[in-house]
Order: sequence, then C-alpha cells, then structure tokens
Amino acid sequence: MNPTLSELEARATRKSTAFGGDAHIVCDNLVRIYKTEGVEVVALQGLDLVIDEGELVAIVGASGSGKSTLLNVLSGLDVPTAGVAKVAGMDLLSMSARDRLHYRRSVVGFIWQQTARNLLPYLTSRENVELPMKLAGRRGGRATELLELLGVGYCADRRIPEMSGGEQQRVAIAVALANSPQLILADEPTGELDSETSEQVFDALRKANRELGVTVVVVTHDPLVSEQVDRTVGIRDGRTSSETLRREGAEGQIVAEEYAVLDRVGRLQLPRDFMNALDMERRVRLELESDHIGVWPAREEPSDD
Repeated sequence: MNPTLSELEARATRKSTAFGGDAHIVCDNLVRIYKTEGVEVVALQGLDLVIDEGELVAIVGASGSGKSTLLNVLSGLDVPTAGVAKVAGMDLLSMSARDRLHYRRSVVGFIWQQTARNLLPYLTSRENVELPMKLAGRRGGRATELLELLGVGYCADRRIPEMSGGEQQRVAIAVALANSPQLILADEPTGELDSETSEQVFDALRKANRELGVTVVVVTHDPLVSEQVDRTVGIRDGRTSSETLRREGAEGQIVAEEYAVLDRVGRLQLPRDFMNALDMERRVRLELESDHIGVWPAREEPSDD
C-alpha cells in the first residue's frame, strides 16, 4: 500500500537521529586543513568515528595518515576546520578559549610518547600528580591512590632520573587521571619502551579503563598494544578505513574480525593489498546480490582496432 501525502510529509519533518547518537566521541565528516607558506595540507578528509563511553580503542595507521591530527583535535590542542567533533557532548568546533581550557583541564587527559613532556623533572611523582589538581583548584589527596592503583606507589617520592621509562609512563598516566577526566588520550605511550615494559604500561591503561570507567583512546604502531583492545580503528588518507573487532570465542580463544568502514555517503576504502592483487584502479564493477554487494575489477574496454 502506497503511503498517503500526509504520511510522506510526516516522514520529511520527522527529526532523524543524529549521527553517533549519544556516543561519548562523535566525529562526523571531520576535516582539518593546515596552511603553511601558501600550501594546503588536508590531514583529515571527512573522517567519521564513533566511540562509546568506557571503550578502550586503538587507532592505527601509517605515518601521515591523520591519526595524530585526530588525537590533537580530540584533546583540544587543535581546532578542526569543518565537520563535527564532540566529546562528552561538548562541541570542539564552537568552544570558547575559556571552555577549551576547562575541557583540557577537567574532561580529557593526555599522555605523550616522550616522558619528558609528561612530567616535570624537578618534582617528585606525587607532586607531578598533584600539580594539575592544584591548577584546577582541587585538593591533591588523590595522588597517592592513583600511583598505588597503577603499580608505582613506591615511586611517590622519586623524580624522573630515579625511575625507569616504564615507571615514568605509568606516573604520566596517573597525572592524566588526576582530575578524574572522562577521556584519556595516549599518543604512542609505549613507543620508546621494550615489549615487557610496554605490557606493564598498557596494563596500567587497561586498569584505568576498567576500574575507573574512563574511556581510553591509544594511537599506536605497536601490534602488541593494538591486539589487546576490543576494537582497533585503522585510518588511511585522513579517513577511517577499517575496524577490527575482537571477542571471546566459544572455547575461550580471542576471535578477531576485520571490517571495512562504510561512511555516511556510502564510501569505503578497500584494502590496498586486495586492490593490488586484482589490479583494481580508477573504477570497479558492482553487482547487487540478495545478501551482499559484489565488487570486481572493471572489464577491459573493447579495442577500436
């Protein structure tokens, strides 16, 4: 039965659910363009991303793919050029300078790869954790508790030269957690560490995620880290290109399934290895089947000879 005119009008005026709904992090057609000496570099080219509250997500991608730019946008260090970027309901495009300062002090915590950027060398670990609390006008009694939670309580009175790289990064996580943020962002937090120490640092991030309920987003090249999260998001050429979801199988083993990401206008990025294997260039042939879409290399054009 065909819909009536009134039903069609009702559908047209009905408010559609916003992309991402009430997710903790929503990026919709996010664009970031840098201009240097008259040259424009498009770092993010309409990126879409949705992360729910309490997730532990790894962002991976080749150098120049846009993953660090995304982290800078989500941290409030960089302002997007266009699109939508929201964290905990806060619009990162329309923030005032005052709102951005509050956001960076209270809503988000950031961990750099280089430990020297995370900690002040003339302060002890406890004093480093207390500092952001004092800047926000809060009491510093939470510092010892955080250091104990992350397994570095014994470092409370030590300064940077008296700690290993792994201990410094775990203290840096405590600093990022000092003001009870809703989101922790980590840029290659294990990039300068060996595999055993990396495991300790990631265990600390996992503990913060599970015991404190904070959402954690990690940018990493480390396969040991990216394989220990429930979801890995791949970025290529400034857009999300793939997602790997992990779940526990029937026999207790971890099952990983990789998906291509379909954006809101129907674009997806085929894996480059697949394209190379089938010599796919410029155009492909599509066929709609009953339960899937087939993708084939374009047929050779007939020669005029």
